[in-house]
Amino acid sequence: MAAPARRSRGLAGRPATPRRPLPDARRRGPDLGARRGDRAPRSRWRHRPRARGGGKLTAAVRDRLADLGRRLAASELAPSLRRDYRLGAHTTYRVGGPARLFVTINDRAGLDTLASIVADSSAAGGPLPVLVVGRGSNLLVADRGFDGLAVALGSGLATFEIDGTTVTAGGGALLPVLARASADAGLTGFEWAVGVPGTAGGAVRMNAGGHGSDMSESLVEAVVVDLHRGGSAALGVEELHLGYRTSSIATHQIVVSIKLQLRFGDRSAARASLAEIVQWRRANQPGGRNAGSVFTNPEPAAAGALIESAGAKGLRIGTAEVSPKHANFIQSDEEGCAADIVEVMREVRRLVTEQHGVDLAVETHLIGFEPWELP
Repeated sequence: MAAPARRSRGLAGRPATPRRPLPDARRRGPDLGARRGDRAPRSRWRHRPRARGGGKLTAAVRDRLADLGRRLAASELAPSLRRDYRLGAHTTYRVGGPARLFVTINDRAGLDTLASIVADSSAAGGPLPVLVVGRGSNLLVADRGFDGLAVALGSGLATFEIDGTTVTAGGGALLPVLARASADAGLTGFEWAVGVPGTAGGAVRMNAGGHGSDMSESLVEAVVVDLHRGGSAALGVEELHLGYRTSSIATHQIVVSIKLQLRFGDRSAARASLAEIVQWRRANQPGGRNAGSVFTNPEPAAAGALIESAGAKGLRIGTAEVSPKHANFIQSDEEGCAADIVEVMREVRRLVTEQHGVDLAVETHLIGFEPWELP
């Protein structure tokens, strides 16, 4: 669906549209997609998210992907290899086209095999496009799909262990599971994660957070495998460069495991905190087909408040809509498409820029889009 026509600005003889005052985030309830103001981005430059896996493949890359597929099919990973596999089922938006190659890894040995094969292919002709898929709770894949290798971690890399105040978990471990298990063990400091529908590995890459905390508060180290170069490394929290929804983890790197350092606390209080967080999210944030907060929070206001103040709450384009419950969420219909979601993002950014002079930065990872298709 074509984007709505944009209104001209700055025409001669026509006064500029007055901007509405910025909403004061301090007058609102907690925005669970927000991070503390002291970590918010300060730049006023226009944000333009990168497209990953978009564009037509060159014949050389197409041939190398075909060769990679043959190598994977001849390896121990063959049973989990899929071709032209639809990625929508692995995202919370439930939309998106297929990955040219898709493989599920269930143990460290399989991951080492994958890294060796991909690294050899990359060394022969340059890095191949790789996408690591967790729960897909912060991911939007283009309707045309992803021309590359998509990798998912299976149940064998989703286990965890609690020893005293130390929690060690596989990259595929679910955050809500870790939050509840640590609370049951009488630990505190990770309760916020009960409301984040992602994996431990994805949480490190995005420095996921909520309720005034994030991964950087308790993370000690993460073991990372590099698919382009092969090999692995244990990176301390300083080496991960965790910022507001960012880290140094690249798209071709997989977080195999993490180590958290928590604190002993009151088990009943921790469980009560979990219940409060879950209740707040159910009351204030929509369920269904969405990927959580779409835009990062600019300083000093919350993105949701800016969007609502700009009149975009409930905005619908095709099969996508700004949630009437929380303006920083975009909902997709059951038969939705990624193109409509991107169009809603684009229109929301335009309205907020026009009304408030604030350029919202997209938090969602956009995969497979052409540069000119980005919001």
